[in-house]
Amino acid sequence: MGIELLNESKSSCDESALLSVAAFALQKMGIHPDSDLSITLVDEDRIEELHIQWMDLPGPTDVLSFPMDEMKPHSASDGPGIVGDIVLCPEFARKQMKTTLDDELSLLTVHGVLHCLGYDHAEKEEEREMFSLQDECLAEWKATLS
Repeated sequence: MGIELLNESKSSCDESALLSVAAFALQKMGIHPDSDLSITLVDEDRIEELHIQWMDLPGPTDVLSFPMDEMKPHSASDGPGIVGDIVLCPEFARKQMKTTLDDELSLLTVHGVLHCLGYDHAEKEEEREMFSLQDECLAEWKATLS
């Protein structure tokens, strides 16, 4: 996977873990290994600007996803493509985390990947499917680390 990570925030985090969990999630979802993804970490002011611009919603948020080639899960046979862009806000994530910032950012990275692949959680059934897949992916990735 071609995954680019740019940290424009003032927060330090385990960038290698974010790259690893993103690659794991894309592989698990059957995305062509030559596909590209971008992850950018920003501060609350920047994510608020993006949240208003793209979602027409006020205030900052933890993660935004911008799908590019409308890639779908298990589409590796379609060839490589651009999965999209994920924007994370460590500052905002820190306020809602239940464990460590690195764990929260890993979860948000998987969440962003799933959004880029067409998953959503607007409806209850969609939420169950997406969050179950998110939890499964994180658990499997963490198991590879030990």
